[in-house]
Order: sequence, then structure tokens, then C-alpha cells
Amino acid sequence: MRAFTLTLGCLAIAAITLAEPQIAAANDADFKLVNRTGYQIDEVYISPASSSKWGPDVLGNQAMGDGDVATITFPQRNGICVFDLKVKYHDDGSTAEWSKVDLCQYSAITLYWDAKAQVRRAVGE
Repeated sequence: MRAFTLTLGCLAIAAITLAEPQIAAANDADFKLVNRTGYQIDEVYISPASSSKWGPDVLGNQAMGDGDVATITFPQRNGICVFDLKVKYHDDGSTAEWSKVDLCQYSAITLYWDAKAQVRRAVGE
């Protein structure tokens, strides 16, 4: 399992930083993103569920292999908890989305994806 650190700006959130693990506090949307999709993820987009636009790719030049973990830290605690997640896969460029994930409720979100059955799950811990 590989963990890595990244930094970026995000439209609605102002900035999202992938950093060392931190303990999530109340009204805190920080979380670990775990890739258990069976595929390499090249791009990850996160936006408030109320937004119709995706922010920038939070992975930048990095990629998440199956089993990799990235910790996403929201430096501005603005009370937003419910987000949509979108990933783009390396193998064929296909995408998958998870809607209305409450990131304040969990310290880790594990993404599962069965491309053939078109079944996806986001499991919070």
C-alpha cells in the first residue's frame, strides 16, 4: 500500500491539500481516500454535493494504484460535509462517481468499483 502527499486549489473549497494523516474533528471533512477499485486511478475530483461543477484534479501528476491511500485535508473548515467524488481510470479513461458522501462522518472513505456490473460503493470508516 502506498501513501502520498499532494496540494491543489479547489473552486468551492478554496484549497484541498493531501497531507499526513490527521484526526478528524467535528464539522471537519478531512479523510483518507482508499482505492479498492481494482484499477489505477489517474484523476480524482471532489466537489460539494450542491455544486454543479467539479474542482480540479486533486491528484495532479500522481496516480493511485489499487490499494493506495491519500489523505485529503480541507484547510478551511467551512462546515461543508457532503461531497461528490469522481475518478478517472488509467486503463480506459472511464469514470465513476459517488454522490452525497458525508466526509465529516468518516475518517476514511474506501472506493469500490465493479466496471462490468456498473456497481460502485463508497464505504466510510
